[in-house]
Amino acid sequence: MFPMHSLHTCRQHTSTMFLLTITLVAFFSGVSSELVVNEEELTVLVGETSYFTLSLTETVAETLDFNVKIQEHGVISIDPSDIKVPANNTGPWRVNVTGLEGGHVLVYTSVSPNITNVDHAFIHVTVQYSDTLALLSLVIGWLYFAAWSVSFYPQIYDNFVRKSVIGLNFDFLSLNLVGFVLYAIFNCGLYWIPEMEEEYFRRHPRGLNPVQLNDIVFAVHATFATVITILQCCCYERGNQRISTTARSILAAFLLILITSLGLVLFDYMQWLDFLYNCSYIKLTITLIKYIPQAFMNYQRKSTVGWSIGNVFLDFTGGVLSMGQMLLNAYNYNDWKSIIGDPTKFGLGLFSAFFDVLFLIQHYVLYRNPYEPIPGDVHVQTDDAHLTDSDGSGSEPSFSSAGKT
Repeated sequence: MFPMHSLHTCRQHTSTMFLLTITLVAFFSGVSSELVVNEEELTVLVGETSYFTLSLTETVAETLDFNVKIQEHGVISIDPSDIKVPANNTGPWRVNVTGLEGGHVLVYTSVSPNITNVDHAFIHVTVQYSDTLALLSLVIGWLYFAAWSVSFYPQIYDNFVRKSVIGLNFDFLSLNLVGFVLYAIFNCGLYWIPEMEEEYFRRHPRGLNPVQLNDIVFAVHATFATVITILQCCCYERGNQRISTTARSILAAFLLILITSLGLVLFDYMQWLDFLYNCSYIKLTITLIKYIPQAFMNYQRKSTVGWSIGNVFLDFTGGVLSMGQMLLNAYNYNDWKSIIGDPTKFGLGLFSAFFDVLFLIQHYVLYRNPYEPIPGDVHVQTDDAHLTDSDGSGSEPSFSSAGKT
C-alpha cells in the first residue's frame, strides 16, 4: 500500500466510480432506495483519524435512523455511531474512524425503519502502525513477483544454449504445467466471470474478491513459460527421459477429480465456485509435491547438470521475500492469525524454500564432482566425458543421437 496522503486523489476517483456503479445497479434492479458507502476499503494509522461517507441513492419520505456497527471492537472507534436522517435527504453523512491498534475490521450499517437496502452499506477498515512499513511491503511484493516471474527463464536459456533438456525432470514439468493451468482457471474464473464472482459474494456477502489482476498475469505467464520449456523438450536432446508412471497416475487422479467435479456442476449438484476451489486445492497439492521428482533425479544421477541453478536462486529469493512480506504485514496490521491461524500460504512458501536450499546443497556441495551416469540413463561418448558445464560446477557429457527417444 502507498501512504494515505498519496492515495487521496486516487481514492476520490475510485469512490466516485463505486458510488455511480451502485446507483446504476439500484436503478435497474428496481430498488427504491439503497444505502451505500463511498469506498470499499479504508486504511488508517494507529492514533490517526480518517473517514468514510454514507449516502442514499434516492430520497425517502420519512425519517431514518442509521446505526453504524463494528464487527470487532478494540481496533477502531467511530463517531458518530448513530445518525438521524431527515426525510427527503440523500446525504452524504460523514463517519470518522480512529485507529486504536493494528488489525482488520468490518464496519456495517443497519437502518430503522427497515425500508432501505443496506446490502452495500459496509466497508473494510485496515489499521496499520506505519506507512513506511506498508510501502516497504509493497516494494517487497513487487520484488518477489518479479523474481518468481523471471525464474522460468534461466532454465529456458540453459536448455537453448545446451540444445539439451537432459537433467530436467519431466515429472516436474508436467506437474508444473497442470498446476499453473488450474491456477489460471481459478484466477480468471473468479476475476472475470460475473456468475462465479456472484457465487463468491453470496457466500461471503461482505467480503472482497481475493483475486487481483497481478494474480492472473502471473498464472498466465507461468503457464506460457512452462509450455515453452515443454516445447524445448520436444526439440532438444532428451535422452531416454519421459514422464514416469507415478506422475501419470497422479495426473490421472487429478483429472478424475476435475471431471467428477465438472459433472456435478453440470447436473446442478455443485456450484461453479466449488469447481474453482477444487482447481485451487489441486494446485496447492502440486506445489507440495512437484519438486520431489527433480530432487530425487539429481540424487540418482549424482548431478544437477541440466537443472538451472539460476531458476533455484530466483525461486528461493521470491519465496523468502514472500514470507518476509507476510511477517511484515502480520506485524504492521497486528494480524498474526493470518500466519498462525491459516498457515497454508506461509507453509507452502517455507516448503518451497526448503527444496530450493536442498537444490543449492546438491549443486554446490554434494554433486560437484564430474557427472557419472546411472544405469538406464543415456549413452555417453567417452571422448567428451570431461566437458565442463555452463555453471563451472561439474562435467557435462556429450550425448549421442542414439540416446534420443
